[in-house]
Amino acid sequence: MSELDKPVPPAGEDIHLPGGSIQPLLLTIGITMILIGVTEMYWIMAVGIILTVATLVAWVRDAMREINSFPLHHDEH
Repeated sequence: MSELDKPVPPAGEDIHLPGGSIQPLLLTIGITMILIGVTEMYWIMAVGIILTVATLVAWVRDAMREINSFPLHHDEH
């Protein structure tokens, strides 16, 4: 077996892409409602704050769950 016939290790780690999510859209709507509520009606701002905080909490919770599902070491699969 020559030097060129030896198996080549993988070039790098697999790329992980998260699945689709509506959370970025909800966050955008919540922040927009906050900004509109500051100038128009305070109840719109309150709804925007609730939507923004709830979306951020859900997004962080989902991200932590996903990170915890990854293997701890590179050699684990």
